[in-house]
Amino acid sequence: MKAFSCALLLLFVCSAAYAQTEDLGQGFYYSEEGGIVMAVNASLAVIKPESPYVMFMAFMASKDHRFLEVHRNSVVMIYKGQEYKMPTVKELRDRYNGQNQDVSIYQHLGKEALFYSNMKFYRFPVEEEFFPNLGSGTPLATDKGWISDLFGFKTQLYFKNPGFQKGDEVVFKVNDGKNPEIIGQVAVILK
Repeated sequence: MKAFSCALLLLFVCSAAYAQTEDLGQGFYYSEEGGIVMAVNASLAVIKPESPYVMFMAFMASKDHRFLEVHRNSVVMIYKGQEYKMPTVKELRDRYNGQNQDVSIYQHLGKEALFYSNMKFYRFPVEEEFFPNLGSGTPLATDKGWISDLFGFKTQLYFKNPGFQKGDEVVFKVNDGKNPEIIGQVAVILK
């Protein structure tokens, strides 16, 4: 009975996220629903669906006049009714050697669509990321990012590929590290 209740709750969360998400184009999806504003770029998952670990670029900010913290463990991906957590930086680096290629491809993709959303009003310092690249001049690895109504947190999200197919629907959900009732969620379609 508990498993059924959890599955029903996940279904409700996913359906609510799809109704509140805006497709901006160029692989960007945006949602202002909840206390955390989120945009996710899913272009790389579409370009490299066979990759063992898939990168998504996430942009998060606080909708209200609050200072929030987003912890690595509070970011989940919901795919086909199941929640997935991100790997650790060590696991990703030990098991996957395509991160530099992922970032190189992402840098050449269009990003103008993001400016059709309210994300254009936030600043995104790049001192820290959940999965920074190796090399000089790159951001530091962090387990939490800080967001406010002026400054957002831009970071790579990596998840072990659960078998993505073209047309799949995926929900990303995050909550504040101090108050789990403050959430943000965005749904993407791998098209």
